[in-house]
Amino acid sequence: MAIVAPLSKFKKNGLKIRVLICIAFAAWCVYDGYLNKEWAKKHTDPDGTPQTYLVFNRQAPFYLFPLATLFAANLFIIRNKKVVADENELIINGKERISYDSIEKIDKTNFDSKGFFIITCKNESGRETDRKISDKTYDNLGAIIDEVITKIS
Repeated sequence: MAIVAPLSKFKKNGLKIRVLICIAFAAWCVYDGYLNKEWAKKHTDPDGTPQTYLVFNRQAPFYLFPLATLFAANLFIIRNKKVVADENELIINGKERISYDSIEKIDKTNFDSKGFFIITCKNESGRETDRKISDKTYDNLGAIIDEVITKIS
């Protein structure tokens, strides 16, 4: 039976919060820069040139809305990422496959305190490579690491 560690709620919620903050701040800037005529008049010099606050509120939405779109696109792209420990190998994001036979060691000294562990394995060319897997990226890593340790022992 395969054990799955899906993308963490920490990562998903962080991206959702970034999208909402960008949209809210952009909406506020649009309101102050274009719709609130009193505020715009208050932040315009007598000769008609806008002060820095007004210039910022008029320019910021052109950067904040695309930034919110980038965060949303990132969330859409990574939404299905996961780590799967099946019978023969560890599958990371459906692309990277690490067979249990190729795993040299697992360093889980920082797993309880900092939430990550490092897998040292041999790749196809015979070189040792390290793969760091963090609980800020994936949920249910405790079960994954227990399964991997059971399989390599």
